[in-house]
Amino acid sequence: MKFVTVIGNRPQFVKASAVSRLLRAEHEEVLVHTGQHYDDELSAVFFDELGVPRPDYELALGRGSDSGQTARMLGAVGELLADEAPDAVLVYGDTNSTLAGGLAAAQARVPVAHVEAGMRSFDRAMPEELNRVLTDHLAGLLLVPSQVAADNLAREGVAGSVELVGDVMVDVAQLFAARARADDGALEHLGVARGAYVLATAHRAGNVDDPARLGRLVDLLLGLEAPVVLPLHPRTRARLEAAGLLGRLVAGVTITAPLGYLTFTALLHGARAVLTDSGGVQKEAYLAGVPCVTLRASTEWVETVRAGWNVLVDLDAVAAAGALARPVPQERPQLYGDGRAGGRVVAALAGWSI
Repeated sequence: MKFVTVIGNRPQFVKASAVSRLLRAEHEEVLVHTGQHYDDELSAVFFDELGVPRPDYELALGRGSDSGQTARMLGAVGELLADEAPDAVLVYGDTNSTLAGGLAAAQARVPVAHVEAGMRSFDRAMPEELNRVLTDHLAGLLLVPSQVAADNLAREGVAGSVELVGDVMVDVAQLFAARARADDGALEHLGVARGAYVLATAHRAGNVDDPARLGRLVDLLLGLEAPVVLPLHPRTRARLEAAGLLGRLVAGVTITAPLGYLTFTALLHGARAVLTDSGGVQKEAYLAGVPCVTLRASTEWVETVRAGWNVLVDLDAVAAAGALARPVPQERPQLYGDGRAGGRVVAALAGWSI
């Protein structure tokens, strides 16, 4: 079979690394990078580090608003599908690239398979929530990471076939965990001690596009007692500069450029805790056994909250400090599979009645 795989940002590169090589051992794959993340630190480095095959198409369509970005991707992927004539299109997660790839395929009457289907934050103000809901309802094969995701889809009555395969990010996390735990290079470079700092990330539009909320985010980070390491997303840097807040943040927080997967994972494993508004980082923290404080009022990874490893605080500085003071849970259940999800994805695709 011939598959077109559409990806465009950091978490999707990580997920594709668990699937593409296995898929190509049995089928033909055409890899499309939409350019949703267009900086080398956010895209090219992941192909080099994780062994994701180089893209067959690089569309460079990442700039602009969500609607403009999605529209450009939709047109470009639609033309590409007409040329490639695949048997199916494979998409991951919840980005604009996910929706554009899935919708272009559906309009071209090409079957769609969605990896990481069924996740829900139940917050329709998030572009990612709209993307994943719409993609799930146009997909013919929904490959879910957890029973919670499968239950969500059952309640919604999706038309496609649902298969519980586990989370492909578990495959990658297990592959690199030992190496990350042993790597002190990044910690030494930044002058931080293992277990004595907080790793933070922030890039969601709801936190950084509103100057008032961005100011609250800066106050929260500067008010923490532990040293903070912040790999700074280009979007967030631009918003901080526009609001005149970057200098203030630099004075109290250790800021780095965006990091590759291996360096970021080493810092994650060495951290006392993680503060983030990223869905992917919440899950990576859980897999690494690092407590997470989520700078949002909702999350799609509800299992991590129920297990006690993740606390939702929005931008409440007092709640964040309290969450960081909580004891680490004694147990960490296997919520997202056994690290062999990539093989199950490929098996499900091979057995799919298209």
